[in-house]
Amino acid sequence: MTNNAIDLRLTGVRRWLYVRGAPAVLLLSIAPLWLVGNNATALGVRIPNQDAFAIARANAFAATADNPSAIYYNPAGITQLDGQNVQLGSLFYLGIYADYESPSGVSVHNEAEVLPAPTLYYTYTPKDLPFSFGLGVYEPFGFSVKWPETAPFRNEAIEGSLSYVTINPVAAWKVAPTLSLSVGPTFNYSEMKLRQGAAVPVPGAELEFSGHNWSYGFNGGILWQPHPKWSLGASYRSASRMNYEGSASLYPSPPLPSLGSTSARFDYPQIVIGGVSYRPNTNWNIEVNVDWADWSSVQNLTIKGVANRELDWESSFMYEVGVTRNLWRGYYLGLGYFYSQSSTPNRLYTPLVADTDLHIGSLGAGYKGARWSWGVALQLIGGTWRNVVVDSTAVDPQVNGKYRLFTPTLSFSLGYRF
Repeated sequence: MTNNAIDLRLTGVRRWLYVRGAPAVLLLSIAPLWLVGNNATALGVRIPNQDAFAIARANAFAATADNPSAIYYNPAGITQLDGQNVQLGSLFYLGIYADYESPSGVSVHNEAEVLPAPTLYYTYTPKDLPFSFGLGVYEPFGFSVKWPETAPFRNEAIEGSLSYVTINPVAAWKVAPTLSLSVGPTFNYSEMKLRQGAAVPVPGAELEFSGHNWSYGFNGGILWQPHPKWSLGASYRSASRMNYEGSASLYPSPPLPSLGSTSARFDYPQIVIGGVSYRPNTNWNIEVNVDWADWSSVQNLTIKGVANRELDWESSFMYEVGVTRNLWRGYYLGLGYFYSQSSTPNRLYTPLVADTDLHIGSLGAGYKGARWSWGVALQLIGGTWRNVVVDSTAVDPQVNGKYRLFTPTLSFSLGYRF
């Protein structure tokens, strides 16, 4: 909350300053809400879970990358796939449970819901050629959360949802029998809807913003197997910028004025993943990955017609370790764990950012046959209490308190080779 926003609240918001037909106080109110919708967990609204086989092993898959979901994890891996392969699946968040406890002991819980994140992958490797091609449709970012209207921080956050879908064609080249490279463009479409209490002297007043737009980027990867038991993989996803075009509404209207179109800019981070896989024999695959997201590139939230809002996010790592045990007749079991660092500073914390260091455990099972394959995975995401004391010149002090997050997920995938 800027000094101007504080002044407007204290004077009853009688001085309306218009920017492209919308009161400046409205846009100043949108800033914390927009922040909320775009960094809802320590994963930075990342959805790193893109395939049941990989999820079962805690997404430690960059150096294995041997099914069509490699398009996301490490597209160089698609050179390991013969003929044509198609795979569909989905991750289901079985409720994102966020808890808040105020300094005075008041407890608030968000309203949990089931949230799907579907995927579709296709790969094609022509015979007698060192090239492979693929197309992926997936959600690398996304979130939805809703707090009750009675939450003490109502003017900072009530509800936020984000969808971000990527269409990702790729091409891979097997440079040598043990070395593959890949690159491809990403076409990204995103929608945002955000709601919070409005900083105006009208009981029950609410502010809502919704917007959408396209952005573009690229991803690439490398896969190297220097020894039959060892393989190394790395992938890169470029940063992208969304210039959300949309509208803002203020309720009730009347007596509050109707509002018009506006826009907001947000930068999504570049991501680097590296991993090492060890196969002591044909029955075991053990892999360790390090995943880095450059959230430090997000320093400000830019809303057209309003001064930038300071965010000051921090780069964060995920450390992943996973194991797959092959059983009889194509069946397998998977087990994994990864740790995710928080990425937002205490002083700019907002209630839809249930952001804390997270511990994630997963297990799964499935089948890989000559034609058909399937997998299921269960994952538990949880963190310890995080004690927050915000900068009162930037965020409403009602945000102060303790926050905790718990999320179970269930995933499935189904593949066919022809």
